[in-house]
Amino acid sequence: MINPSKHIEARFEDAIEIGLLARGYEKGNPSNYDADRGLFPEDVVAHVKTSQSKKWQSLAELQGDAAEATLIDALVKELASKGTLHVLRHGFKCFGKTYQMAAFKPASGMNPEAVIAYEQNILRITRQVPFNPATNETVDVVLSLNGLPVVTAELKNPMSGQNVENAKHQYANDRDPRTPLFRFKERALVHFAVDTDLAFMTTKLDGRSTSWLPFNRGYLNGAGNPPGEAGNYRTAYLWEDVLTRDSLMDILARYIHLQIEERQVRTPSGIRLVRKETMIFPRYHQLTAVRKLVADAQLKGSGHNYLVQHSAGSGKSNSIAWVAHHLAGLHDSSDDKVFDTVVVVTDRLVLDQQLQDTIYQFEHKKGVVEKIDENTQQLAKALAERVPIIISTVQKFPFISQAINTLAKKGDTVAIDTAGRRFAIIVDEAHSSAAGETAQELRRILNKDGIEAAVAAQILDEEDDSGLSAEARENMLREMAKRPRQPNMSYFAFTATPKFKTKVLFDEPGENGKSPFHLYSMRQAIQEGFIMDVLANYTTYKAYFGLVKAVAEDPAVPEREAARALARFLAFHPHNLRQKVEVIVEHFRTFTKHKIGGRAKAMVVTGSRLHAVRYKQEMDKYIREKGYIDVKTLVAFSGEVIDPDIADKKYTEVSMNGGIRESELPEKFATEEYQVLIVAEKYQTGFDQPLLHTMYVDKRLDGVQAVQTLSRLNRRAPGKDETFVLDFVNEREDILKAFKPYYGDTDIGEIPDVHQLYAIQHELEATPVIRKEEITTFCEIWFRNRREPTAGEHKQLNGILDLAVERFKAISEEDKDEFKSKLVSFRNLYAFLAQVIPYKDSDLEKLYTYARFLLLKLPRRSSGLGYEIEDEVALRFYRLQKISEGSIDLAQGEAEPLKGPTQVGTRRADDQEVPLSQLVDKLNDRFGTDFKQADQLFFDQVAEAAIENETLKTAASVNTLDNFRHVFDRMLEGLFIDRMEGNEEIFDRIMNDAQFRHLASAHLVREVYERLRTGKNNAEG
Repeated sequence: MINPSKHIEARFEDAIEIGLLARGYEKGNPSNYDADRGLFPEDVVAHVKTSQSKKWQSLAELQGDAAEATLIDALVKELASKGTLHVLRHGFKCFGKTYQMAAFKPASGMNPEAVIAYEQNILRITRQVPFNPATNETVDVVLSLNGLPVVTAELKNPMSGQNVENAKHQYANDRDPRTPLFRFKERALVHFAVDTDLAFMTTKLDGRSTSWLPFNRGYLNGAGNPPGEAGNYRTAYLWEDVLTRDSLMDILARYIHLQIEERQVRTPSGIRLVRKETMIFPRYHQLTAVRKLVADAQLKGSGHNYLVQHSAGSGKSNSIAWVAHHLAGLHDSSDDKVFDTVVVVTDRLVLDQQLQDTIYQFEHKKGVVEKIDENTQQLAKALAERVPIIISTVQKFPFISQAINTLAKKGDTVAIDTAGRRFAIIVDEAHSSAAGETAQELRRILNKDGIEAAVAAQILDEEDDSGLSAEARENMLREMAKRPRQPNMSYFAFTATPKFKTKVLFDEPGENGKSPFHLYSMRQAIQEGFIMDVLANYTTYKAYFGLVKAVAEDPAVPEREAARALARFLAFHPHNLRQKVEVIVEHFRTFTKHKIGGRAKAMVVTGSRLHAVRYKQEMDKYIREKGYIDVKTLVAFSGEVIDPDIADKKYTEVSMNGGIRESELPEKFATEEYQVLIVAEKYQTGFDQPLLHTMYVDKRLDGVQAVQTLSRLNRRAPGKDETFVLDFVNEREDILKAFKPYYGDTDIGEIPDVHQLYAIQHELEATPVIRKEEITTFCEIWFRNRREPTAGEHKQLNGILDLAVERFKAISEEDKDEFKSKLVSFRNLYAFLAQVIPYKDSDLEKLYTYARFLLLKLPRRSSGLGYEIEDEVALRFYRLQKISEGSIDLAQGEAEPLKGPTQVGTRRADDQEVPLSQLVDKLNDRFGTDFKQADQLFFDQVAEAAIENETLKTAASVNTLDNFRHVFDRMLEGLFIDRMEGNEEIFDRIMNDAQFRHLASAHLVREVYERLRTGKNNAEG
């Protein structure tokens, strides 16, 4: 009797077999499989006899009838020691000769023998392969290459009552990873669990610990697959596209690789090195992105800008490596190279090493990839020697000319000839835009000959009305010519969070007819389980505080600056910091530390470098006081920090971390020794630490910065099933607004009107600050010497700018704000639009050059840390209260489009003067006033009683505040006790919290002293 469920599953199996047989495969016989050796011996021998007949003949002469067995034995031993992937790419040894087990498609058709060898490969689909002779168990499908199994698949049809989850369960529970077919690295390289709707894959079977990755196309920017076309299966892409003959051969040749990670682990017996091997098979979104990029570049050639918007944690490092490798060997239909050199622009050391390791596995030869880790001279040499793939930071390119001169002085002549050369520039997320003067230097270097030709043509084509000498004008035209995209360069930008400028500049259209060229959304990544939803557990705390005047008068203060000063006063106030540190440390020890098998880590995000220093000091102090030995902190900030409250006290990251070098910090944080990393503008982007579970945020986060910072938590790790955010500053609504544009397809608003630039130019030139003749004189000096002014010329440039600075000082404060706002608007708008529109307007270029330097010279409205308000206010009461917790649902609401640079919104808002008391009330209203009246009344009553105390009256009249404080402190406890009734809660806090009591005393002593002194003076007057 036929099993109907098996019958339906077999029909699904039939469809896959028919699909692959039509796409380059041959039908295999399951009885030909040798389960003990884990291969198809007949195909192995047939491949060697056909493709390497001379070597086979030699072996047959030596071994006679035992030749086949000898060959198979040697192959099996090599597979056990080096693995299938290595043997497929590099062959195996048998009696001193190397036998190749695969011939991959050549990059071009210029080698006919290589093409023939490729066609001789034997790819088979074999159904119901018996992998275990003892039990007669079979696996649904095995795909083999020249007798070596490379892919297995278990198929389920929901119409039979089973689905893909049953296939995964079957692999996890009924497939012994020690069986030859399933041994990691040694035989099949990838295993698929597939039903008619969904597909999953893994490269390592590990029983119930097997980790499965979705291998689906995505649907409506989310998980899953779209409905099948013309009634086809939703998963038909797997056998109609991904696993076809040519596609699988390409994946085996240029995608799959063994990723090796080594880390030090502290054990009772000492530190040992742990090695982790992962077989990387491209995820579906990676494979399609790379292939679409390569196909489009092959068709269109150079001169195009592509944006790949892939969610954080989606494997961009591997995607970049694959794109670099493919583009380096890409040929067009005429067998000409599309790109001569691929330049990868990155600041990530991890990517540097990963690129080299990955591509070396494909090429297995040195010299293909060169990392520029020494100096710019190394970069100049690599460009001159036409190294296929160069990894560098963008900052090195402006110094190429100096590097060439330096090499020449050493007798090492280097000439970077860009004539006819085409470049592919791959931009890592750290440089998600091709804007900026530094990035434009890269274009100048890589298209030097093209820019020179464009300048020569423009000099002949247009009349000179610039007012500059011929030499200066020519150099200015070079500056202008490097701004737009260059015909010999294509950019490939990878980012999870594109800005408006990025979307406009990298404008090659994707499937929907607009940028990005390829999208793998945050929504899909979360739904597919590639990354964690960092907003699933989001708790906000708010500091409810009251500020009172510590001065008798009520001074008028600038509202905006005073508000910032008050915010800073609160942020750095010892009591505020102490409260937050207590919340952080106790929360970490109670909740976070036990997550991920006791390995969970946390990050504290601070608002400034000084803030990070104070946090480190206060956290370490609190941990010492409590005697905790299970929490240890590190801090990360750039440069040197000077504490304004401690004369000449300087701090560096290295000194505060006990001598740990900056480059060592990520590795040290990964060890079991450290649990909490305090950061200030570092490690908030491009930092991958899967064990990072909790983030404590004490910094205002807006837009892209919010997404990039919180996304540090989204990496998955074994045992990590959640994340947690504790936010002291931001509102849930603001975080949702920041994330929403990047949850699905990121849209943008309108591109600024090109004529707006001329309007701002006209308004600037109408002000009393700007003089056109000074701009011309400035640019003549600046451009005349190829942007390398002498000391005398630098002095002249400075003097010209000073003329405008003096005129700026003479105008009103309101006009100063408006002028500076317009100047900033012009600079930003021109820098952006000049890359989109070839203005060819010397007046705009001159004003832009002049504006950039004038902005640096214009005096700031306020100096230092802004309006100093600490002496005028004191902390009256403070309470840290949980406001909300739970998830922030990214599915709700509509995303606002990203906005570009415009004049709108650039002007500084009016800063009205308000009485300090009124400003304090406004802040209290904003941050909440749900303290009971008794909270404030208690302190008021204590103050009134103190003012009526004769002893204190006398002490205040004859003592300074410091001396008065000693008398006051001795009497304060009695004053508190007298008013204990009805105020038990706040009294208990004062008596049991020394820090809180100290702050209350500090405020009260100042208020009482000032009022007593003021009353005495008034009486005498």
